[in-house]
Amino acid sequence: MKALAKAHMAPRALLLVSVSAALLVSLASCETPVVETPPPPVAAVIPPPPPVLMPSKVIDMAGVFKEYVERASSIDAGFTSGDSIAASLRTGETYQIDQFQRGETAYAAVVALQEPTFVASLRMFASDADGRAQVAKSLIADPYYATIFPGADVAAGLVIAALNEQGKRLSAVGGKVKQAAYDVQHQSWSKADVVDRAGRLAQAKDISAKRQSATEADTGPLMKAAIGETPMHFSGEPVGPPYTPLVARALAVAAMAALGEGGEEYTDQMTAMLGETAESSCLNMAKLNLYQCLAVSKPHYEDVFCLGQHILADTGTCIQKGAQVAVFVPPAPVALSSDKVTDVSTPAPPPQAKRALRRRK
Repeated sequence: MKALAKAHMAPRALLLVSVSAALLVSLASCETPVVETPPPPVAAVIPPPPPVLMPSKVIDMAGVFKEYVERASSIDAGFTSGDSIAASLRTGETYQIDQFQRGETAYAAVVALQEPTFVASLRMFASDADGRAQVAKSLIADPYYATIFPGADVAAGLVIAALNEQGKRLSAVGGKVKQAAYDVQHQSWSKADVVDRAGRLAQAKDISAKRQSATEADTGPLMKAAIGETPMHFSGEPVGPPYTPLVARALAVAAMAALGEGGEEYTDQMTAMLGETAESSCLNMAKLNLYQCLAVSKPHYEDVFCLGQHILADTGTCIQKGAQVAVFVPPAPVALSSDKVTDVSTPAPPPQAKRALRRRK
């Protein structure tokens, strides 16, 4: 009987097993298939814009200009001997015209980089290689292209103010030295003839032909100012065009630096952009007048006049002319009044001073 019951239940167990297996297969087939999510697309990497830079050679030229102005404007007009006059002449003669003019432009470019709006307007093109190249090409072809960018008028105003300040420093010292040409005539040593006048003139020409190198004390702060680390403290009212060639070139060089085209690899094109401007003819004339003055002057006090007029005052005027066409030229020094003259044998003012006085009348 039991065997019969077991036999009777076997088909039912088999059925249950079959149903369970089928159910498991069915449930398995209902599971959501696993789909691998593709990785997100890689965003395009935009390279950072090149930094604001200025080639070291350009900074060196700016340093030579700055160093000369500081050295020459520190000349003391209280001369006590022919040796002190000769030393001051050597100090004032130490600039080579082309290097000096390019250095003034380079210095002005560093000043222009102090204007944040002007720099920011150029930085807008720095990230795009094609746009940067096109702007750079336009600046090289025509420096006046730099004047169309926002802030250019403010940058130009800073440049003009800075160069006027430098020029006035030299002119002011020149005025004191020219007055000393009259004052020292009361001292007997000043009436003695200069020893080796021909050698002194040859030395002036030799010194004027030599290119100079700036010191780290000048180039370091200038580079920091160019890249925005240490600001220069100049102020000036915005000045609109037209600009002198020197101001336009300074703005263009500053624009190249702000654009990111001012690294060492751009040294040649940046130095070429400093270019020769009309100021070179002014400096040439100042040097020629100096040589003529030294050629005819005999006593020491006449050398003092050559120093004050043709080295200091004339060079200061040329710096200002580089920034603006109209420059105020201070009057020639007034001769000592009779109540101050204690030596009736005091020589008259140098011939060059007499001609200058006649031109002013």
